[in-house]
Amino acid sequence: MRIILLEDIENVGKKGEIVKVKDGFARNYLIPKGVAIKVTDSNIKMIEEKKKKLEKEREREIKTVEELKNRIESLSITIKKKAGEEDTLFGSVTSADIEDALKAEGIEVDKKNILLHEHIKKLGEYEVEVRIHPSVKALLKINVEKEE
Repeated sequence: MRIILLEDIENVGKKGEIVKVKDGFARNYLIPKGVAIKVTDSNIKMIEEKKKKLEKEREREIKTVEELKNRIESLSITIKKKAGEEDTLFGSVTSADIEDALKAEGIEVDKKNILLHEHIKKLGEYEVEVRIHPSVKALLKINVEKEE
């Protein structure tokens, strides 16, 4: 039986694809679960329309993500921390500190999306990767200064 998948299904296919599966698998599992529909002219048209809408939404999303990336990359954030001799921090700069600094600039980013490749334990300038979208990452400049 030929069906149109409404969701990604492992070892069967991806959302929107037309695939051929065994009749029993389609009738007893895929169609009742609502993850597939039978191939008909009206269903094919419906899926094509949904694909067009999704593509337009993705284009808008990528555009806004690119604008956010440019905004983040143009920033240079200063974080003040207590430091001892030889410019060594008491503790370290965490992704939560960076998240708070970005919030102060009006940018909402989850701390899980701030990628620290090394611990920031000294004063100085650093570049931190911020994942805005699964396919888009921005480099944020951070300046760590001594708190008086």
